[in-house]
Formats: sequence, structure tokens, C-alpha cells
Amino acid sequence: MVKIGNIQLPSFPLLLAPMEDVSDPPFRAVCKDKGADLMYTEFISSEGLIRDAIKSRQKLDIFDYERPVGIQIFGGDEESLSLAARIVEVTSPDLLDINFGCPVKKVALKGAGAGVLKDIDLMVRLTAAVVRSTRLPVTVKTRLGWDDNSLNIEEVAERLQDVGIQALAIHGRTRSQMYKGSADWTLIGRVKNNPRIKIPIFGNGDIDSPEKALEYRNRYGVDGIMIGRAAIGYPWIFEEIRHFLETGDHLPPPSMEDRIGVCRKHLVRSVEWKGPVVGINEMRRHYANYLKGLPNIKEYRNKLVTLKTSDEINEVLSEIGRVYAGFEFSKQPIELINYHEKCPV
Repeated sequence: MVKIGNIQLPSFPLLLAPMEDVSDPPFRAVCKDKGADLMYTEFISSEGLIRDAIKSRQKLDIFDYERPVGIQIFGGDEESLSLAARIVEVTSPDLLDINFGCPVKKVALKGAGAGVLKDIDLMVRLTAAVVRSTRLPVTVKTRLGWDDNSLNIEEVAERLQDVGIQALAIHGRTRSQMYKGSADWTLIGRVKNNPRIKIPIFGNGDIDSPEKALEYRNRYGVDGIMIGRAAIGYPWIFEEIRHFLETGDHLPPPSMEDRIGVCRKHLVRSVEWKGPVVGINEMRRHYANYLKGLPNIKEYRNKLVTLKTSDEINEVLSEIGRVYAGFEFSKQPIELINYHEKCPV
């Protein structure tokens, strides 16, 4: 078992990464159904929470069926992060995570997210302030460093452990890389195998198949893996990896019926939580992966991203189900969406 505070996870947990504008309750619900062991909210601005910003407050919504679930916050000021931690604690998540990894300009260049990687002393002070402010287990999500000249994750891991974090998730890229190139897990493995490190270390970056999950577990020795982009529109990635790790066999790809059913459930929850306009608009980013692999699907996909009511969308989904009934999907790695303006850390 892997423990974070009093949270008990499986021996090799599969975590859903916090992704801005993606990891909302509707998305988390379908990922939980398909085997995610630990999930996080979208990252929440500490300043927004303190100002009582509506969007920030809404991101605090968590539900019992999601547990264990963590709330992730970001900021560059000790007092603001401390106050935000106290606000978060009232909502009773299972843990509180600090985002030191988001690379986008609007966050990093304002001294938050991955921007804190340029000042490790500040990162330590911010983390210590949060740990002192809450009784929740505190964890951190970060990157290897700001750029190739500041690959300081080994120092970061030791110092953050020393001030009280109880787990660390590491994305195998620098801030300068954004989401380009391949994630380098070498330093993640060195952190995990450092005899000074006693907390769980989770690896993140480019896990898009059961084979890669097994390879990286064995090669780098991490305590678990965090999956982000590969789960968008394809929550089956969790149960496929779990089954492969436990048996060495592949699950069959989800059937057409299963894909349509999960997509419908996601749509229903999205509309229930966000209302019909926002809920429908924000589902549009998921259709491509739900339907990936179907031949000549572009016309239907274009329809789905323009329709404005659930009834119209369900009608098109039903038509897709009829047209492609019995279609056998091949096993192919999930296409990782390349984010530049979003932040699936």
C-alpha cells in the first residue's frame, strides 16, 4: 500500500492529473468509474479564493464518490497561500496539493506555478507556510526545473520533504519545454531512489499505454504514475493499465456502445454541474478522443461541436452508435493533445 497521511492507496496507484478546464467533477466522475485511484481538482488561484471569485469557489466542489480527492492551489505569496489553505480545509478534501508546475505565461511569469522553480528558497517558504496552515496532508506537483540549466528537482524533493510534504508528483519536463518533446523520467527515478527520500514519488508525463506504464514503473521505481492528457476523452486508460500491470494481458478496447455510454454520462454530469450552455460547450474538447479510431468520423465530430442542446447531441450519438455498431477498435496509443495555453501540469 502507498500512504499519504492517513490516505491508503493501492500498491501502485494511478492518479488523474489536475488539468485546468478539464479535471472538473464531470470528468473526474467518468475517470473514477474507470479506475483512477486518486484525483485532483483543477488548480485554484489562492488570490481568487481569498477574493471569493465565483470560478475559484466553484472549483472547490468535490463529492463523496470521488474520494480520495485532493484540491490543488497555486500562488506566489505566503500569506495568500496560507489563507487559501484554511479555506480549502473547510471543504474537507482528503489532501491539499500545491501547484509548482504550470508553465503558461499568465501563471509562471507572475511568480506562481512553474515560475517558483526559479527561486527554490521561495518554494520552500511557500510550502512550509501551507503545511503550517492546515491539518490536511500537503503534497506538491512540480517539474524538473525552470530550464536545462536549472534541473534542481533533487534538491527540491529533499527540501520540500524536510518542511513536511507527504508526497511529490514530478512532471518529466522543464518549464521551458512546456509540453514539447518527450518527458525525461531519468531525474524522477533519481529522486525516487535517493535514500533520503521517504515520501511517495509519482511520475508524470507521456504515459499513454499500459506497456509504457509497466516499463516506467520497472525502470524508474516510482510509487505510482499520474496520467493527464491521455485520459481526455479516454478514461479507460486507467482500467487498461491496471489490468495489464496485474495480469500482463490487455483488456479489449472499449466497444462502440461503451464509448457512447460513457460520453453520454459525461455530458449529463457536465450539464448538471455547469448548466446547459457552459456544460455543452466544455464537452466539445472531449468528443475527438471518445470517437478516435472511427473511420470517416469527421462529419459527425463537426456536428457535435456545434450543437447547442443535449437532445441534439444525444441524437447524433445515437446515430453514430447505429452507423458504427459492431466496429472493432484497434489498440493504439492515445494521441496526447499538445497544450500551450492550458495547464495539465
